[in-house]
Amino acid sequence: MTRADLVQHPFIRVIRERIIRTPRPWKRVVMILMDAVLLLVAIWASYALRLSNWSPAITPERITLAFFAVAVAIPIFIRLGLYRSVIRYLPEAAIWTILRAMMIATMCWVIIIFLTEMTGRGIVPRSVPVLYFALGTLLIGSTRFAAKWILNAGTGMRRDEEPIFIYGAGPTAAQLARALRGHGNRYVMGLIDDDPANHGHDVGGYRVFPPRDLPKLVERYGIKEIVLSMSSIPAEARQAVIARVSGLGIKIRSVPDISDIVDGRYIVNQIREIEIDELLGRSFVPPDKDLLARALSGKTVMVTGAGGSIGSELCRLIATWKPQKLVLLEASEYALYRIEQELTTKGGPEILPVLGSVTDEQLVRRTIRAHRIEVLYHAAAHKHVPLVEANVLEGIRNNVFGTLTLAQTAAAENVQNFVLISSDKAVRPTNVMGATKRWAELIVRQLAIQARSSGSKQTFCAVRFGNVIGSNGSVVPLFKEQIAKGGPVTVTDPDMTRYFMSIPEAAELIVQAGAMSEGGDVFLLDMGEPVRIGDLAENMIRLAGFKVRNAENPDGGIAVKVIGKRPGEKPFEELFYNRDHARLTAHPKIMRADASTICHQDLKGALAALEDAVARENEQDARTVLFSLIDGNDVNLQ
Repeated sequence: MTRADLVQHPFIRVIRERIIRTPRPWKRVVMILMDAVLLLVAIWASYALRLSNWSPAITPERITLAFFAVAVAIPIFIRLGLYRSVIRYLPEAAIWTILRAMMIATMCWVIIIFLTEMTGRGIVPRSVPVLYFALGTLLIGSTRFAAKWILNAGTGMRRDEEPIFIYGAGPTAAQLARALRGHGNRYVMGLIDDDPANHGHDVGGYRVFPPRDLPKLVERYGIKEIVLSMSSIPAEARQAVIARVSGLGIKIRSVPDISDIVDGRYIVNQIREIEIDELLGRSFVPPDKDLLARALSGKTVMVTGAGGSIGSELCRLIATWKPQKLVLLEASEYALYRIEQELTTKGGPEILPVLGSVTDEQLVRRTIRAHRIEVLYHAAAHKHVPLVEANVLEGIRNNVFGTLTLAQTAAAENVQNFVLISSDKAVRPTNVMGATKRWAELIVRQLAIQARSSGSKQTFCAVRFGNVIGSNGSVVPLFKEQIAKGGPVTVTDPDMTRYFMSIPEAAELIVQAGAMSEGGDVFLLDMGEPVRIGDLAENMIRLAGFKVRNAENPDGGIAVKVIGKRPGEKPFEELFYNRDHARLTAHPKIMRADASTICHQDLKGALAALEDAVARENEQDARTVLFSLIDGNDVNLQ
């Protein structure tokens, strides 16, 4: 009979299935009873070998001593953790624990034998305890490794299964552990919890370990993944746990709180990767529903750049607040198709896709007039710094004159609320993209002043913020792609810093800021603390379950490669020209800049000069005009 025939033998399969289906607490009871029987067998065999008689006399004294041996050994086995190990993943090093346990148990039995002999109740041959130690170790060890073989051989260790730990010991962790039992490709080894009151206890049949034991457990069992089940703790505490675990070179995943899991959805399917914004530890502020409703409900809303990262998220948010109509303006046919299909399949307001550019004045006027747009979010822009630096004229056409066309048409067609999506790169810009965004802010500010002076109730404002995690062309998706390919992860300058926030959070804050607009505002979103790009790259490598390869760790999985700064890149970004000129608003994550303005005639003349340079396709002149307005007028501006 071959090994393959043996592992597929019906008897072996029945034993395997019974072991797998038995709850862990009952498995421990069975193991204790089995060990008790094996120890009795070891004692009987020890006498038989010593006396060269396979039918040794069974006297009351020998029976008493045998039961004393078992009574002493089992508590020692429990104390040393022989019943905590998961048989399927029993490491070879476990034999040393078994040897130690049998050694202590044998020594205790020898003491009992000595005390018994002092009372004159029988003599035990000196070689019996030695044989008992050897046979007991053999039987206890062999049965465990035989059970491991039975469990693993028929399923290739269920070769698709990986041993994991769950971080957390609450109801969600217990439910997840139960759901994973016998399902999926993960096998729960135990739980990790910060609460000392839980350490050493069992939750749902799984032992709870302290966090300090995690490195040892990862090495002992070859853990490749840990699942966090602790969504209800504060963001700072969660960030600390993620940072601690990410240094172990294992994958980190998460499940939502049990109260957040949609009814009918299997909890195993809720396991997801940790998002990088969770590592950043930004505190969440619930949106002001009154502001969102005031801005969107019952309104006819238009979003430009509707297929982009920010634009599409704005569309998703707007659609949930029951606008009368949602108009999507997008220059990319594929991007427009995707967001239109996504919104349409969800149901909700009337969705009207419009294919075209914000630089097309006739299209913009026709669309705004035909649908009587009340609220307009202008997210269409060329945002990739190196690409705009290499395509100056197109960047100016889209970002400056596209904004001018859209804002002037909105003013003429009585759009009630115009919100420009700006960028932190508009502050003291060193690149064309940032400069065009600053011009866009000035244009919107000028139209707001004109609306106010004419007595109109129209509001024009800009919302300025930093990088959003996962946006098209941003560093986070690039790092993810490079990690998936095995690296290296390329950074232009590891000491460069950037602000980050999630796309959904940015969309919510944009709408709320627009609802607070009094006209001419430049709103600044609280981006938290800037993040060092080198740290971001290393943290993303660790989150993916790899160790960083560097001089200190040449055997690491993925390296970080410095490629040098690209044209127009700043070492750090700013949200303010002058922090002292920023005022708080009713929302803790939104500030308002006390923005000065530029003379209308100066802006008008600069726009004419810029338009002339673009029309002549003179890139150098266009760049000169672009920066001369900012350099000469931004000293006192926000």
